[in-house]
Amino acid sequence: MNQELKREIIMENYLHPYNKEIPKNKDDYEYINSNNESCIDNLDIYLKIEDNIIKDIKFGGEACAISTSTTSIMIKLLLNKSIEEALNIISNYDNMINEKEYDSKLLEEANCYDDIYKQQNRKHCALLPWNGIKKLLEQHVK
Repeated sequence: MNQELKREIIMENYLHPYNKEIPKNKDDYEYINSNNESCIDNLDIYLKIEDNIIKDIKFGGEACAISTSTTSIMIKLLLNKSIEEALNIISNYDNMINEKEYDSKLLEEANCYDDIYKQQNRKHCALLPWNGIKKLLEQHVK
C-alpha cells in the first residue's frame, strides 16, 4: 500500500469515523474506556455481542487522528465476526504494529498502519482502541 493511499484511509476514517456515536440504549452494550494519560486520547468503546457474534461497536470521546481512524477501521473489521475471529484479527494487528509476523489479508484497511512502528510515540495511539476491545472480548473466552 503506497503512502498516499495510507494517508487517504487514515484521513477518511478520522474525518468521517464509522459508528462514532453513543448508543441510545447503553444497557445493551458492554463498555470500556481506553485513554492515554500522556495525550488527548480518551475513547469510550461500546460493544454488543449476541450469540458469540459482535453485533455492534460504537465509540465516543476525543482522540488524535491515529486513534480515531484506527477505531473506525477496527469497528468495520470486527463487526459480525465471532469473538474468536475478532481476537485473531486483533492479534494480527498487534503483531503488525510490533513488527512481528502477521496475516495482512485479515487486516484490510488496517494495513495502512504497517509502518507506524517508525514513530514509536504513535504506536500507543494505534493500539489504544484495539487493546480496549481485546479486554472486553477476552472476558467472553472460557
